[in-house]
Amino acid sequence: MELLTPGIGLIFWQTVIFIIVFIVLLTFAWRPIADALKAREGFINDALKSAELAKEEMAQLKEDNELLLEDARKERDHILKEALAAANRIKEEAKADTSKIAEKMIADAKSSIENEKKAALAEVQNLVAEISLDIAEKVLRKNLSGDKAQKALVDEYIKDLKVN
Repeated sequence: MELLTPGIGLIFWQTVIFIIVFIVLLTFAWRPIADALKAREGFINDALKSAELAKEEMAQLKEDNELLLEDARKERDHILKEALAAANRIKEEAKADTSKIAEKMIADAKSSIENEKKAALAEVQNLVAEISLDIAEKVLRKNLSGDKAQKALVDEYIKDLKVN
């Protein structure tokens, strides 16, 4: 039973040692520990303030980034609209140039066809005239083989000349 109930001397000496250790800890260890805890608390508070400030800065940066992105989107849309307008303008100019070229080619082709037609008609007329003269010459030779017929033809031409 002695093991279960300690003696008064043991309790006394344990209390004295506890008080001595408590006083030693209080004078030598408590202040540095308390100062360290206060420093730690200050560091934590500073870290929390820094984190809050960083959070606000991040929010501001995010807002600035959103504004920059919005400006970039507007600029991109503006550039795309200008590019589309330029492309349409170039396309219309190309169409106009193409139609002008086509009209010029058609006019040149018509002019060329007209010139060739006139040349062909002139050639046909010349050929018809030659053939007509050949036929007339052959007919006249055959009809005017005698002197009487030639004299009658000359007289007829003279009458026609005097009338005109």
